[in-house]
Amino acid sequence: MITSKTISNGILRALATILIIGIVLYFLYEIQTVIVYLCISLILCLIANPMVLFLKNKLKFSNSMAASTTIIFFIFLIVGFILLFVPLIISQANNLALLDTAHLQAQFIETENSLEKYFNIPHIDLNKVIKDSKLISFLDFSYFTGFINTIINFMADMGMGLVSVFFITFFFIKDQDIFKDQARRILPDSNEDKILNSITKINHLLTRYFIGLLLQLIVVFILYLIVLLIFGNKNAFVIAFLCAILNIIPYLGPIIGTTLAAILTMISMIGKDFQSEILPTTIYVVIGFLLVQAIDNNISQPIISSKSVNSHPLEIFLVILISGITFGIVGMIIAIPAFTMIKVILKEFFPDNKIVSVLTERI
Repeated sequence: MITSKTISNGILRALATILIIGIVLYFLYEIQTVIVYLCISLILCLIANPMVLFLKNKLKFSNSMAASTTIIFFIFLIVGFILLFVPLIISQANNLALLDTAHLQAQFIETENSLEKYFNIPHIDLNKVIKDSKLISFLDFSYFTGFINTIINFMADMGMGLVSVFFITFFFIKDQDIFKDQARRILPDSNEDKILNSITKINHLLTRYFIGLLLQLIVVFILYLIVLLIFGNKNAFVIAFLCAILNIIPYLGPIIGTTLAAILTMISMIGKDFQSEILPTTIYVVIGFLLVQAIDNNISQPIISSKSVNSHPLEIFLVILISGITFGIVGMIIAIPAFTMIKVILKEFFPDNKIVSVLTERI
């Protein structure tokens, strides 16, 4: 028999549950930076697994030695990555210092007039438009100091973040066997096998995925480098490397990389004739990058991504698209790993469900 006391107790339990969930979500929101550090450390641990196994099995390194060697390797990679851009920054700064603004303005006006005449476009006086709109009156130069402070704070946070990530990653690599043993003690006996099987499969698939992603970036880097070298770009290696890294962002990254390559190509050719040299070379570089992206999007990316996580290319495309619409760029980057983890967990816990069996038949 349902009494008023039963109803009131049910309402109180529901309110208490909602309150607890709210507190947990708020706590997770407050420590989101730590969660990001943990996720990045886990990804680095997955990428480092083949190297760690090689050091331990082939070279007989201890856990601590293998972990230390791996972390040092990652640090050298980051330092090398930063040092790669020093020559590029210096080179582009020198090019800008040699810029003949009057000559460039004359070339720009001549090109603008030619385009307007060819396409029969009415002339637009930009100076007059700016003056009429009174844009200058809205400028607040205090934003510049705020911008500099933002950069300084970003660099400080980045340094703290790198130290934290490497510290966490070291212990993830060194004590992963201990963590597995402790997990076995904590997990409920009824679901222990399912959870451990899920972790093993996730570890295997994500390791394959990140290695496949590295192979994809290497392929894209080589193709970008060939395009830039063909057209005599002085900083071909650095630009190709940067654009390949941007390729981590699905679909949007290649667009940003192509735009960046076009801008850097134009800056590197400052001082030459705009119409006969700078503009044609930039167009050729953009066309070359578009061809590389066509090869990557239609051949290397679907094959590597689908084979590494055992998913259909269309399935991967839809997951990335939905994640991008929902969570933005971060969602696009983590879409495939997160989707793979969800599929593995669903298959372990709900193997008889028809929808789950269809989605996970290739795992």
